[in-house]
Amino acid sequence: MHIEFRHLRTIQAIHETGSLAGAADLLGLTQSALSHQIRGIEEQAGVELFVRATRPLRLSPAGQRLLAAAQAILPQVAALEAEFANLEAGRAGRMHVAIECHACFEWLLPVMNQFRKAWPEVDIDIRPGLAFDAMPALRREEVDLVVSSDPEDLPGVLFNPLFDYEPVLVVAAGHPLAAKPAIEARDFAPETLITYPVDRTRLDVFTELLTPERVEPAALRPVELTAMILLLVASGRGIAVLPDWVVRSTARADMDIVTRPLTRSGRPIVKRLYAATRSADATRPFVAHLIRLARQEAVRLQRG
Repeated sequence: MHIEFRHLRTIQAIHETGSLAGAADLLGLTQSALSHQIRGIEEQAGVELFVRATRPLRLSPAGQRLLAAAQAILPQVAALEAEFANLEAGRAGRMHVAIECHACFEWLLPVMNQFRKAWPEVDIDIRPGLAFDAMPALRREEVDLVVSSDPEDLPGVLFNPLFDYEPVLVVAAGHPLAAKPAIEARDFAPETLITYPVDRTRLDVFTELLTPERVEPAALRPVELTAMILLLVASGRGIAVLPDWVVRSTARADMDIVTRPLTRSGRPIVKRLYAATRSADATRPFVAHLIRLARQEAVRLQRG
């Protein structure tokens, strides 16, 4: 027996209207065509689907069984069709994000909350476990966007600029370095540097200043939370380097800390944050909207 979706729609229409004429109108068929279709189903099944000569037309036990199948299957088919239509129209999809910038969680979460409200049909998630393998994961389509400050020349990957920021030194107001107008690599040599617990290749203070100048701090102290880093700095337990917008958005007025710009060869250090996507996805409406929201939130944070 070969049952098609049109057979299920037919049995459901007859049940809803109670007559062949009503079902034919509902389905946009002639009554003759509908009768022919029903005879074909009954011949395949070897059973009658209706109790003839009843008004309204009544389903036989076999017809009731087919109706139950129609009521279970057709809503699933309709939902699948709607999902595919949303995908084709750019209203639905997946947006899984990997973050190479450890401090960016606090900036990205409100962005994702706004995005969730605007695109309820898009599955959005942060994939922290892929932070150290983010670009390969993007190309393997395991994630759909990577927040990174290190653009690479990768085939099929587009780096969309988000905003510029300055990594700044954070010290207690009474620390000797607070008196300096700008900070150089050699100023770190006698200090305890408090950092996020990530590889130094992911830390601006190393990639942009200390490693090129071959300077090593006296000690390193890894700390997970930005707020705790600032509290330790304010307590005189060490110094830290954080993006300027992170300090503005996290520091409290009573912490008694100051920031100073980092310089290398007399020039201030400025970095740019990017949203890396697959080139083919960059113009998808919800991808473009997430990038736009990220830029808007960055402007808000930078204004403090």
